[in-house]
Amino acid sequence: MSTETILIKMEGLAKVFFTDDVETHALANINLEVRKGEYLSIEGPSGCGKSTLLSILGLLDTPSHGSYVLNGRHVQDLTLSERAKIRNLEIGFIFQSFNLIGDLSVAENVELPLTYRGMHASERHQCVQEALDKVGVGHRANHLPSQLSGGQQQRVAVARALAGHPAVLLADEPTGNLDSKNGSEVMKLLADLHKGGATIIMVTHDQRFARQADRILHLFDGKIVAEPVAAG
Repeated sequence: MSTETILIKMEGLAKVFFTDDVETHALANINLEVRKGEYLSIEGPSGCGKSTLLSILGLLDTPSHGSYVLNGRHVQDLTLSERAKIRNLEIGFIFQSFNLIGDLSVAENVELPLTYRGMHASERHQCVQEALDKVGVGHRANHLPSQLSGGQQQRVAVARALAGHPAVLLADEPTGNLDSKNGSEVMKLLADLHKGGATIIMVTHDQRFARQADRILHLFDGKIVAEPVAAG
């Protein structure tokens, strides 16, 4: 694997939580490389460390030990403000619960993260419209989230993640709150984004959707236990 193509590299990464006298090892000796343009699915039973790993990948949490290099920069020891800045520039989040703000329009929801970049209003509006058009809800820009179906709300959440042109999209159970039809449509959207060059890391319990990825990472008791060559 050429080092020029590696977007994410973790070595010896571990996460330990301390509660009173209890020491919980959520992750242990994680060694992981993700290439630019790769589609990785993370799966495993409840409590295996999937959410913890995704939180560290997204700079929402820090490892207890080990190194994490994102886009050529060591990020494991950054301050809260430094992590927040890199999150805003490099990482797009797609959550199971959409996390849209109810009293903001679709366009305003997508624009909000861009306001922290100091972008000119005209540039923000262009990025928002392009992202909404890409996910097929450009005609809903002035609607409120409550006026949309669950599938449309998740498309808006994807647009919000895309608008800032992040280095990687992190999807946490993106179909968890959707029926099978809308879930399939959102997964097709992610597949199309991947074909267009997006790097995607997704946590899912659905085997059908996990197999859509280039590679499946299996976690068990906080450790990587298998990495099939391809998902097919």
